[in-house]
Formats: sequence, structure tokens, C-alpha cells
Amino acid sequence: MEMLKGKKQKQSALKVDIDVKTARKYIRSGRLPSEMKKEHTWRTRLNPFAGQWDWISTQLENEPKLEAKTLIQELQRRVPGIYQDGQLRTLQRQIKQWRAESGPSKEAFFAQEHEPGVLCASDFTHMNELRITINHVVYEHMLYHFVLTYSNWETGTICMSESFESLSNGLQNALWELQGVPRTHLTDALTAAVKNLRGGGKEFTLRYEALLRHYRLDARHTQGGHANENGDVEARNHRLKRGVDQALMLRGSRDFSSVEEYNRFLCMLFARWNAGRRKRLDQELPLLHELPSRRFDSVKRVSVRVGSGSTISVQGNVYSLHSRLIGEEVEARISGETVAVWYAQKKIDEFPRFRGRGHARIDYRHIIEVFVRKPGAFEHYRYRHELFPTHYYRLAYDALSGLSAKEQSKEYLLILQLAARHGEQRVEQAIHAIVDNGEMPSSANIEALVCASNACMIPLTAHVAAPDLHQYDVLRTGGAQ
Repeated sequence: MEMLKGKKQKQSALKVDIDVKTARKYIRSGRLPSEMKKEHTWRTRLNPFAGQWDWISTQLENEPKLEAKTLIQELQRRVPGIYQDGQLRTLQRQIKQWRAESGPSKEAFFAQEHEPGVLCASDFTHMNELRITINHVVYEHMLYHFVLTYSNWETGTICMSESFESLSNGLQNALWELQGVPRTHLTDALTAAVKNLRGGGKEFTLRYEALLRHYRLDARHTQGGHANENGDVEARNHRLKRGVDQALMLRGSRDFSSVEEYNRFLCMLFARWNAGRRKRLDQELPLLHELPSRRFDSVKRVSVRVGSGSTISVQGNVYSLHSRLIGEEVEARISGETVAVWYAQKKIDEFPRFRGRGHARIDYRHIIEVFVRKPGAFEHYRYRHELFPTHYYRLAYDALSGLSAKEQSKEYLLILQLAARHGEQRVEQAIHAIVDNGEMPSSANIEALVCASNACMIPLTAHVAAPDLHQYDVLRTGGAQ
């Protein structure tokens, strides 16, 4: 370019900062420097694995997933003293090149065209890695994640397991938030929705089919072990947790005062993320069909009889009820997160639902009056550990260890009876005060302390003057005028 401007060869070479001889070489060849560069196809050093490559390639053909580290360790065993650990990177590069040129084909994932209002996808994702705490206690939970595949509008519902109740509750929450229903719902091969047939096929469970009919939804599921077929929501799962993690960093704390506060935090995030998808969502909303008049009742109802231990067994877990119900048949209504107990068309109790099997929830208030009459049953009671509401109650029991086993059980049960009558927290405060004074927390001195605190509480009396009806008449007639 410089010579075209009329400058001499030497001046042009100096202008572009190259040697005059080099410039003369390029001019004589009539080619650009990039065109004269030779492709580097030769090795600068001998290939240390050339003598063993036939064996290496045979191993890779038989087992393509073999790693270079495994192969070099085997070579060190087969031909001692030849190969060193420092040659691992060289072998890794050669195996990488072999796989690209001669290895097995890889699974390809093909981008899909999505139409508005047609497909929604959902999945469960574990949130434990985010280390959420409720009142400084680790909160292990999952999230039911729902996505419209065209607009990427998303929402989620906190849950504890991949149960049908959690699936139904999460899906319905999403549809009612949308105020419409897409044409098709796609899930993984969840046991909550899909059952395996003897011939190897898969069909939907009866409860899931009933849910689909209620909302006039078609359904699809992925093949077992092929979660990538539900790729839209799978990809969003990763972005969801990364987004929540970033928001928690900005918040400066991963602790929440309650599950409700944590849920409000998630709802705020979903609203913020969905704001940028409004344009495509507006194309979807008119194409969704209407919601039914009411939600689908996804609660599972089980009739159980209250056993002689004042407990019921629900899905492999034990829950206590008041002893007055022993021998009666009650109905357990199992939702995604709770078990509600109904008797004579009235809800008499409700408690959190356990995940898994083999757990027990025993409320001492249900059985304490019976235990006080039968203290000998406490020492070897199967669920005895459930009768220590807090560590202070366990401390009180251990402090009574100087008594005989029978007297220790009797004294502790009388303390529990005080907690049932006067309040668990107030009895705990009394135990705390007595232990701090170096005294033994017996039922007698705990009751004395609780009663003394009751005497200090002065009830408030409110005096309300009788209304003057004449003033009402004045207001009424004044208003008419």
C-alpha cells in the first residue's frame, strides 16, 4: 500500500516496520505473507507412544470411555521404566485426536421450534446446594419448576418430594397463575405420573390422567434416562438455581424467618425474570384455553383406625392422635406437604408430611394423661425420644438420674403434664432457671415456679361505657338533612 502511494521500497519497508530484504522477497513472490506461511504438519519430537499405539487404539475401540490416566498406568505395568507420569498430557492429546477422527459418534441435540400456547414443561429440582436456612436451621427442600417453552415464562412451587400431590399442586399453581392452560404438558418419566408396564412400555397413572382430563391437557413424557428430552426446563433448572444463588448473594443472607418469607422471595424473583418475557408471553396468552371452574382435588384420602398406642400409620410413617380417639376410624387426607386428619366431617389435626418411610411424630399432649397413670411404660417406650420437646426437657430428665428408673420416669412425666397444662415454653423457662441455680428440676419446684409466675400476671380489665343512642339519632337526622 505504501509503494502504491509513490514511496520507494526502502521507505515503504520502514513504514510497515519490516526488513528491506523481507519486503523484496514478498514483492518478488507476488504473494501476501499469510499466503507464504507453510502449514506445520511435522512433529518436533518423536512420538513416545508410537510403539504402543496399536494396543492403545484397540483398547479404545473396545471401551471408548477409557481414560488416558488408566491407559498410561497399564503401560507402566506392561513395559516398566518406559513411560512417566509427566507424559500423561501427551497421551491425552493423542486420544482426544483419535476420538475426533476415529472414535464413536456422539449424541447430538437438535434445536426445536416452539409454537406459542402449545407446550409447557415441568420438572422437580433439588435446592439443597443453595444452603437455605429457616431461623438458622438448614431447610432441605425441592422446587417444582414450570416453564412455557415458547416464551420461557416460568414459576415454581416449594415442595418436599416428587410425589403426585406435589406435582398436582405445582402444576395447578402455575396454570392458575397463568389464568390459562396450554395444549400439552411434558414431564420426565416421573413415578408420580408414569407407570412402567410389563412389556416395557409406559403409561400414565390413573390419578395423573384424571388431573389431565380436568384441565383438558394432553401429556407427553421423556424416555427413562433421557432427561435431555425435557431440555427446556432442564436448562432452566440450572439457570434458576444460579439466579437464586446470585440474588441470595445480593441479599447478604441465606436465612429466612419463615418458609412464607422464603416463598415471597422466590415469587419476587420469578416476577422480575418474567418481566423481560412479556412480549412473547402476550402472544401465548390468547392461545391458552380456559381454566375449569375449580381446582382438581389432588388430596389422597385414606381411612385408618387409631391403634391402642394412640397412633395411626400413614404411608409407612407413624403419627399420634389424642388418646380419646383410640379405636376410632379416621380419614387421613394426604397433600403434598401435610397430613390432615378428619373425624365426623371435622378436621381434628394436621401435621407436616414426612418424606420416606419409618418416621414417627408423637405429640406428648395426646398421650401424657395416660402415661402419667402408667409411668412404667415410659422407660422402654418405642418412641421415647419423641417425648423430649426440647433439649431442656432432656436435661431435666437426665438431672433426675439419681432416682430409681420408675421414679425418674414418673417425675419427668409429671413435668410433661405441667407443660401440657401451662405451656411448653413456660415450663422450659422454669427448668432453665432451676438448673442455673444448681437445683434438681423436680415436678414440685417447677410447678411452684410456674404458679408464682402466674400470680405475677395481672389481668387487664377494660371498661366500656354504655353508648348514648341519642347521639346516633342526631347523626342520622343530620345525615338526612
